[in-house]
Amino acid sequence: MRVTVLGASGFIGSHLSAALRARGDEVVEASVRDPARAAAASAGSDVVVNLAGAPVAVRWTEQAKREMRQSRVDATRAYLDALERSTGRPSAYVGGSAIGYYGTSPTAVFTESSPPGADLLAQLCVDWEAQTDRAAALGMRIAKIRTGLVLGTHGGILGKLLPVFRLGLGGVVASGEQWFSWIHVDDEVGILVHAIDGAAGILNATAPNPVTNRQFTRALGRAVRRPTILPVPAFAGRVMFGQGAFMLNEGQRVVPQRTQASGYVFRHPDLDEALRSLLG
Repeated sequence: MRVTVLGASGFIGSHLSAALRARGDEVVEASVRDPARAAAASAGSDVVVNLAGAPVAVRWTEQAKREMRQSRVDATRAYLDALERSTGRPSAYVGGSAIGYYGTSPTAVFTESSPPGADLLAQLCVDWEAQTDRAAALGMRIAKIRTGLVLGTHGGILGKLLPVFRLGLGGVVASGEQWFSWIHVDDEVGILVHAIDGAAGILNATAPNPVTNRQFTRALGRAVRRPTILPVPAFAGRVMFGQGAFMLNEGQRVVPQRTQASGYVFRHPDLDEALRSLLG
């Protein structure tokens, strides 16, 4: 199979490209920074996977918010405009998205059929997924991958937390009761491959057993054999992320109901085991 990966240099994209090559697929890496060139590179591929997007876990300045939207919505629109004019386009399009689509809640359980939230990140995800729908209008099978907090040792949220926890400075954030919908990077890649191979529609890329921030903090402390007694007050999130602090101080309990119904079997459904597999 020939697969074009947009955003292949990122944390998830690099893992996906390696996994595809390991099973014998041909991988074409392209960037939506040059939409016409990316569309030309996609010609002849069976599937295109779009994982491009500026980081969200940054301080939400006005410039950062513009870059989040431009890299996901505007760049994808320009790429699909170019793809519409091209010949030999792929037969399937796997579009990245995020569980930010659902908004936050201390009590709700979100599945793939849940409606979107009302905050800025939710609206960004709605507009991002609308571009994936355009691929369907071009006759392509589509899948929308709503990704949670990806755990891996060389990037993602764990890459940011490990240095702090290994120093014994990790602790519960805000109330600690906010939900943490995580996924091991192996399963993130596995769900993307599942979509490449034929699964369609909306798929939540989160482990079937979400935990609270308090539970996650204790599990990571156990994994690195360090205490986790220093609380992180809610205002620290506002200092770090500005308007985006709700991502840290609030939470979402997201389950992969449709993902599992589509036949995907998780390799790492349990947090303690997932952390052991990553940290030894």
